[in-house]
Amino acid sequence: MIDRVKIRVQGGDGGNGSISFRREKFVPMGGPDGGDGGNGGSVWLVVAGKPGTLADFRRKRVYRADKGGFGQGSNKHGRNGSDLLIEVPPGTVVRRAGDGDSLEIIGDLTEPGQRLRVARGGKGGKGNARFATSINQAPRIAEKGGKGEDLELVLDLKLISDVGIIGLPNAGKSTLLRAVSAARPKVAEYPFTTLEPVLGVVDIGYESLVLADIPGLIEGAHSGSGLGLDFLRHIERTRVVIHLVDGSRPHPEDDINAVNNELAAYSAELAAKRQVVAVNKVDLPEVRERKEAMALALRALGHEPLFISAATRKGVKTLLQRVFAVLAEEKAKAAAVPAATLPVLRPPARGPRFVITKREDVYEVGGERITDLVERFGVETEEARAEIRRRLARLGVAAALRRAGARPGDRILVGGEEIEWQG
Repeated sequence: MIDRVKIRVQGGDGGNGSISFRREKFVPMGGPDGGDGGNGGSVWLVVAGKPGTLADFRRKRVYRADKGGFGQGSNKHGRNGSDLLIEVPPGTVVRRAGDGDSLEIIGDLTEPGQRLRVARGGKGGKGNARFATSINQAPRIAEKGGKGEDLELVLDLKLISDVGIIGLPNAGKSTLLRAVSAARPKVAEYPFTTLEPVLGVVDIGYESLVLADIPGLIEGAHSGSGLGLDFLRHIERTRVVIHLVDGSRPHPEDDINAVNNELAAYSAELAAKRQVVAVNKVDLPEVRERKEAMALALRALGHEPLFISAATRKGVKTLLQRVFAVLAEEKAKAAAVPAATLPVLRPPARGPRFVITKREDVYEVGGERITDLVERFGVETEEARAEIRRRLARLGVAAALRRAGARPGDRILVGGEEIEWQG
């Protein structure tokens, strides 16, 4: 089962603004009429209507939204790029990959129809009609479109089920799921037959629940042994767990403790989930002979065990009735607790407007806004450089350079580009 993938998402770049002038008969000196570029499309994650896996992401790892169209003459605005919608299954946790191995959670998508914007498209550049003033009535500059956001995401899938079946390998979990639902997980007489979680729907009368067969846990699962972390993740969303024990093993109480210790080591929330303990394989004579002794040992741990045979379905109906009752209690508790307010996700705060650094005989002016300014206008023409200087003055860069000791004629690098410094 593919339940963790890394993908790259890119918002569309904004379209460039246009440099254009009116060309009409009897209007020899037409003014600027360059239109703005269109905005780039954004990338959204959308929750599909039914459970699934992340298998589709194996074939495609990079997702790009449409770019915005370029502006044109006659004040024609470029078209906006289309948003890209990516379907994910319910239960997808979205994390943004940062420096090193750091992961920042930005969304937890559980309900069909939920949407999360993960990469914003760039803004369209302004056409030269926007730069006309009483002094400069024929500007020959326009902005380039802004870059769309580009980031890596890690998607984790946590299956959404009402009840999960846990236990050591070969306890009979898959056999139980086959006995109570239409799911058909693989069954065999060796450990780790099930290598991925399997969902099944269980019906009793007019009620139903979703049951998940979680692959067997072993000692050290909380630290990754036996793919334990991948399995434990899927138990987090269950409301109740059926703890299935192999009655043919010598000490079922030790098996329960081993699994519960792994749950507690992974998270306190898992350890606190309601458990219905069921001892399997009661159809075997040696298990029936030890039934009373096992019941006493498990009661000493605080459990009231049920004895079943998943193979012959003996006691399975009684088990399901108890599971439905416990599940109803847990749902009632959850309904009585006010829903937690989801955190408001905001973009990271922008850094300082600019930073001035002196390296030998060069003054460097850097910062996110400065880099964006140079990228939008470029430094190819004198008019563009003059516009950059005007904007730098409004940002306070000129005054800061004078305070830093810069003099006319000094080399000044702005956003990596050399700009003539006039003091």
